[in-house]
Amino acid sequence: MIELRTPAEIDEMRAAGRFVAETLATLRDETKVGTNLLAIDRRAHDMIRKAGAESCYIDYHPSFGASPFGKVICTSVNDAVLHGLPHDYMLRDGDLVSLDFAVSVDGWVADSAVSFVVGTPRDEDLRLIETTERALDAAIAAAVVGNRIGDISAAIAEVSHGEGYSINTDFGGHGVGRIMHGDPHVPNDGRAGRGFPLRAGLVFALEPWLLATTDELVTDPDGWTLRSVDGSRGAHSEHTVAVTEDGPIILTDRSFLGVD
Repeated sequence: MIELRTPAEIDEMRAAGRFVAETLATLRDETKVGTNLLAIDRRAHDMIRKAGAESCYIDYHPSFGASPFGKVICTSVNDAVLHGLPHDYMLRDGDLVSLDFAVSVDGWVADSAVSFVVGTPRDEDLRLIETTERALDAAIAAAVVGNRIGDISAAIAEVSHGEGYSINTDFGGHGVGRIMHGDPHVPNDGRAGRGFPLRAGLVFALEPWLLATTDELVTDPDGWTLRSVDGSRGAHSEHTVAVTEDGPIILTDRSFLGVD
């Protein structure tokens, strides 16, 4: 069921969005060559505890997960792009890292992801990351009253296909509110003018993600981490966005922190 939020409820959601934004900005700043993925999870767990927030991941056990996730943040590295289960791995020079983080604050959820390279970047990785960021910007620009879900999907696809990347539609954007994953599903490819009409009060997480040379995924033995079938690298950008009569509001915006 698709739920619409009142202006007052959207204001209440800002606290969760701000906390997610601040946490991701902190973790991105602290993640370096030599950082262990388990240390990232411990740091995020500590920030959640100090803020009195609740993790959306630690007990999460959807049909596609082998068991409850058990950690509080997704850490996907290189050819892993989604649902990366933190494990004992120390980041190396040139690793492409995606952090995906969702929490509940006072009963409201916010969800966001960022990708970056630690150490010396490769041009092709920077291009991949930048494409997901531009696709996310295009998706947010299309999230206006009067458009449809398909307009968002088409905006993401135009940017992604324009750079020569193929798109997997198994995992995409989703409604956000009292729970992390709700209706509507927002595919990262679609036809403009199709799908559910966008109305004021709709809140969703928009999340373009791409793999460098494929759109097919395989699941790690951990039952969670999704990797490219051909070993090519992936990137993932995500924001929680509210549709309003005055235009889209990025609830997880990090620009106020002086970061992108």
